[in-house]
Amino acid sequence: MNRLAVVLFVCLSFFSCKNETNSSTTDASSGATKTYKSLIYPEETNFKSLRQVTHGGDNAEAYWSFDDKQIVFQSNNTKWGVNCDQMFIMDVNETFTDSIAPPMVSTGKGRTTCSYFLPDNKHIIYASTHLGDDNCPEVPHKENGKYIWPIYDTYDIFVADLEGNIVKQLTHEDGYDAEPTVSPKGDKIVFTSTRSGDLELYTMNIDGTDVKQITNELGYDGGAFFSPDGSKLIFRASRPKTEKDKKEYKDLLARGLVEPSDMELFICNADGSDMRQLTFLGNANWSPFFHPSGEKILFSSNFESEIGFPFNLYMIDIDGKNLKRVTHGNTFEAFPVFSNDGKYLIFSSNRNNGGTRDTNLFIAEWQD
Repeated sequence: MNRLAVVLFVCLSFFSCKNETNSSTTDASSGATKTYKSLIYPEETNFKSLRQVTHGGDNAEAYWSFDDKQIVFQSNNTKWGVNCDQMFIMDVNETFTDSIAPPMVSTGKGRTTCSYFLPDNKHIIYASTHLGDDNCPEVPHKENGKYIWPIYDTYDIFVADLEGNIVKQLTHEDGYDAEPTVSPKGDKIVFTSTRSGDLELYTMNIDGTDVKQITNELGYDGGAFFSPDGSKLIFRASRPKTEKDKKEYKDLLARGLVEPSDMELFICNADGSDMRQLTFLGNANWSPFFHPSGEKILFSSNFESEIGFPFNLYMIDIDGKNLKRVTHGNTFEAFPVFSNDGKYLIFSSNRNNGGTRDTNLFIAEWQD
């Protein structure tokens, strides 16, 4: 959610290959080594190969179908005829440029976020504001020098087929309902909602029934994913401690806003039991996803940065040990998601963007 907000939070201009040779060159704007079918920094030993999927615009939050044949993602590429984030679908082996748009599977109205495939590979879920207004909602700016995210109270979660037809509305509560993801077991959905008055995690059955609250501590809980066996949840959270911080959080939330610059990762059982904080790194730690083994977490962080950027991908064991840096960019790497067979990783990056602010999708062949 709000991946463009984080890109802007970095506050600088960001950075396939057309020659079918194996000779390597250095990309002047990103510093990465470019070879045919790859664009990998020298230290990125977990990437056996790397393919750029989109070439232009802002593209992120890409998720695999259960059979790993398709990908659904969000983009605000104006050259594809949209003014804010909408959902698009592609086959895994496809590549898109500004002049070639993939099929759009959202309505084209309002703003959308966080799409995810359902187990039948014929439907997706996503959150959208279109019931509140056909137009794109206003994006807030910095407040008192701090970056803020919008929490649109018109977001609800919908089911759509791959032709873009909405077939069901899963949430009907007042307030923010968004950030849904599906368990690999295919039985549950986890999402974030303000229905309790705070930003908490909830689960529901795949058909929207049996809604249960998972978190109940003051602070923003979001961006949750199930473990490969569906038994655990990993998510990002803010936990304001002082009375001043708590008041600031509550005041912002009352206005539909949240500050994302101080977040850590938390892990728990799928029913909310055995909740514990996984990272204690400082700054913003977010977009976590389970390694195929279920024993590690891949996530994005700027904890090594003193000025808010870069964001890179890191990996950590679920007991909080063996922290390892995975990517070595100097701008923005986030939203890592493994394919269901565990062989590939898709993520968003500002590498190889020609010095623009474009955020593109990349698929890496993963090796441990």
